[in-house]
Amino acid sequence: MIGEHVIVGYTTDPGGRDALALGAAITRVTGGELTVATIYPPGSPGLAVEAQANLAHAAEELGATAAEYMAFESRGTGRGLSVLASRIRADLIVAGSAAGGPPGRIAIGATSDHLLHRSAEAVMLAPARYVPPEAPARLTLAYVHRPQCDEAVERVAQAALRLGVPLRLVTFDLRTEDQGRLRDDLALAVRLAWESTGMEAESEVAEGHSVAAAMEDVEWLPGELLVCAASEDAQPHRVFLGELAMKVLRASSCPVTVLPRGFS
Repeated sequence: MIGEHVIVGYTTDPGGRDALALGAAITRVTGGELTVATIYPPGSPGLAVEAQANLAHAAEELGATAAEYMAFESRGTGRGLSVLASRIRADLIVAGSAAGGPPGRIAIGATSDHLLHRSAEAVMLAPARYVPPEAPARLTLAYVHRPQCDEAVERVAQAALRLGVPLRLVTFDLRTEDQGRLRDDLALAVRLAWESTGMEAESEVAEGHSVAAAMEDVEWLPGELLVCAASEDAQPHRVFLGELAMKVLRASSCPVTVLPRGFS
C-alpha cells in the first residue's frame, strides 16, 4: 500500500510546511516511515548549510513524530526528490503547492511539474494552506475507462480496505460524451473493485461544461483523498499526468495522488 515509506520535499515556505504536515499525517495512518528531504544545488556550500538549518526547522515542527532528515545535492528539486526517493525506496513523494496559487487549490511549480511527468514513485500534492485531519475520510479515484484506471481501481480499493475508509469512483461528463456509456463504464469499474477486493465502491458522474464545474458538482468530504492514474503516454513505472487529470488536479480542494503507470 502507498505510504509505507513517505518522502517529503521540505522548504520553509508555506507549501513546504503544508507538505510536511500532510506527509506526517499519512505515515501516522499507514504506520510507514517518514523521510524529510531538502534539496540544494551542487557547488553551493552556503546553501548546503542552509538546507541543514531547514531540516532542523522541520524537526521542530514535527516535534515527537519520528522521521529521518536528509539534505541532498541535485541540479533540480524535482529531480533530486525523484532520485533520492528511488535510493531510499520510498513509495510516495509529497510536495506542496507552488507559491502564488489560490488558497485551497494546487498550483504547479517547477518541482511538482517535474514530479508529475517523470517520477517513478507515486506523487501526492497538498493544496495551499491544507490542514490534514486525524484520518482520511474517503478515497476517491478519478475514473476514465482505460487500462491504467482499471489497474488503479484495484490498487485504490485495496488501500481503502486497509485504511478502513469508503471508496468512491468519479467519472466526468463534460457534455461531450454519451452519459449512458459513461455510467456503464462506471458500473463495470464498481464491479471490478468488488471482484478484486470485496470492496463496495460508491460511484458518481460529475457533470459540467468544464472540469472545474464538474468538480464542484460532487461533494468533497473533509479528509477526502483524490487519486488519479497516470496517462497512457507515461513510460512504464513512471508518472505522467494527462490533460484531463491535470485539470482535475488544479480544481481539487483536497490532496491529489498520481500513481505511476503499472503501479502495484
